[in-house]
Amino acid sequence: MIRPGPRGLVALVIVGPVLVACGGDDGDTVEGPDWVGDLTAAVVVVDDELGAPQEYFEVTASARLTNVFVARDDATEAVPYLFVDGELEPPGPALPGVSGNTFAAEAIEFDDELILSKISEELPDATIDALSVEGGPGGSVRYVASVRSEAGGVLDVVVSPVGEILSVSPR
Repeated sequence: MIRPGPRGLVALVIVGPVLVACGGDDGDTVEGPDWVGDLTAAVVVVDDELGAPQEYFEVTASARLTNVFVARDDATEAVPYLFVDGELEPPGPALPGVSGNTFAAEAIEFDDELILSKISEELPDATIDALSVEGGPGGSVRYVASVRSEAGGVLDVVVSPVGEILSVSPR
């Protein structure tokens, strides 16, 4: 995880709340929103644009856009990119003084249809705002969904690549 907090970096790029309903009341597995696939699409485009596989601190997808934080200078700064409507925007200014675990695009492996399904089943009236892939030890990743209740509370829900809920913490 980037220090200061990676979702703090996301807040520098996303303006305003992003709300996407992902619940269902029929008890069936609910397919993830279309934007979930942008997590992998964005890193493929960044790798291609920069001409080689990159190391990433975090990638966060939402209904509006996908934020990509590329590690630079021995993972001491992050360069933010926006991936919007299938297009990569020019990079933002480098964010110095960060640190944390990084990962390569090949570490991102999840089932688009299942990754958010258990959240939708367990919290059918909640809204899934975003899904992040964060760097872990040894190039591993973890998947964290930002989930908003009808009452307005926000939870960080860590899920497995097939959607099993691993932990929940209030934000």
